[in-house]
Amino acid sequence: MNDILVVSNLSKNFGKHKVLENVSFKVPRGKVIGLVGPNGAGKSTIMKCILGIYPYSQGDIWFEGRKMTAQTTGTMGKKIGALVESPAIYPFLTGMKHFKLYGIKPADRQRVIHLLGMENYINQKVTQYSFGMKQKLGIALALVNNPDLVILDEPMNGLDLMSTLAVRKIILSQAAKGTTFIVSSHILSELEKIITDVVLIDHGKIILQKPLQALREAGHQCFTMVTNRNSDARQLLGNHHFDVSLTNDQLQIQISPNQLTNVLQILLDDHITITNISHQGMDLETATLQFLKQAEGVVNHA
Repeated sequence: MNDILVVSNLSKNFGKHKVLENVSFKVPRGKVIGLVGPNGAGKSTIMKCILGIYPYSQGDIWFEGRKMTAQTTGTMGKKIGALVESPAIYPFLTGMKHFKLYGIKPADRQRVIHLLGMENYINQKVTQYSFGMKQKLGIALALVNNPDLVILDEPMNGLDLMSTLAVRKIILSQAAKGTTFIVSSHILSELEKIITDVVLIDHGKIILQKPLQALREAGHQCFTMVTNRNSDARQLLGNHHFDVSLTNDQLQIQISPNQLTNVLQILLDDHITITNISHQGMDLETATLQFLKQAEGVVNHA
């Protein structure tokens, strides 16, 4: 089976408030899925439903081909690791005692302690930990049993640069070995460095699911162009209703790839020579904003 997790028509209400509505997506094995959306979109709720923390109104969740129920979720403990919202830690225990409390083998705990650079404080009580240190402990506990699926909600919160790099390296290396990740983060520039696929959610509904590269190539993108008459080219393309700006002697044109031929023809018909052209796909933040605006436009039009 290529999909380690399948979420089908998942809906969740809190009283009369519908938080999730017919949410469906698939998580291919060994991929790093970025769960992206505005605050309150339903990202954490999806994660908690997968983990069995929240019951849900309707729908099904399948993990490794087995339908997850209240009974089966408890048996998945060592196959699914998670850090959702805040680490489940005990303030008056040391970090090391947390590993011992959960019966973690010495070799496994030393591996994650070293990977996350926690040696200097692992024997201190958690009451002495900074927020970032607690976050790293939570990530370590999520990873320590070598689970098949790891769910991380805002894992970069409170981490300094070196810790962020360490977490990024761990996610990428574990994914290369076959571990599957679902990661949510509001730091899209950082999320973009680790994910392979994007699931975009807004108002409790899935807007799209795409590989990251396909998302970058979709919709309007930026083409940088230099011509022998940049000012004339800017005015000409503006007259044809293209989004174009002139910065540092370069034209920045926001178009989709299938519009490029039309742009080039307009310039050539006016005897404008193109001396350089390059293409830059959208980053995750730009793509997310664009698709959210498109989805909002559909809702408003409806």
